[in-house]
Amino acid sequence: MGIRRIGKHLFTSRGKVARAFPPSSLDAIERAIKASEAQHAGQIRFVVEGALDNAPLFRDQPARERALDIFSQLRIWDTEHNNGVLIYVLLADRDVEIIADRGIHVRVGDGTWENICREMESAFREGRFEAGVLRGIDLITAHLATHFPKDGSGTNELPDAPVVV
Repeated sequence: MGIRRIGKHLFTSRGKVARAFPPSSLDAIERAIKASEAQHAGQIRFVVEGALDNAPLFRDQPARERALDIFSQLRIWDTEHNNGVLIYVLLADRDVEIIADRGIHVRVGDGTWENICREMESAFREGRFEAGVLRGIDLITAHLATHFPKDGSGTNELPDAPVVV
């Protein structure tokens, strides 16, 4: 585990999260998820974590593993068509991970998710956090609409509100 990574995590406060994602941005993200889910039968969750706390940090847990933990904790895998998608941002590392349930992942694949993550991270490097997330939601929406078009049930299986950890 690197001292530099520990330092980034110890000094990334909730204030930094609030500056990157103020309430107006979180509201815009929630509206974008609602609008997205009106176009397909998939489910999207957005989670931003400022920094890893003690146990994950000292285990040197990679962002991908943390995203998998959150995917499970929030039961994103528990959708009828296995088409839930988590967008996870670890702000201290400026790392974006997308975890997609097996129903959508088998149709889209790792490379596509990685490209979306890199595009979002590029926006983050420029300080455009809200724009980066909204762009990521748009790109995910296109895939969900293609592979899981709206089926008329209108069931919203997961909350749309962003989660700040």
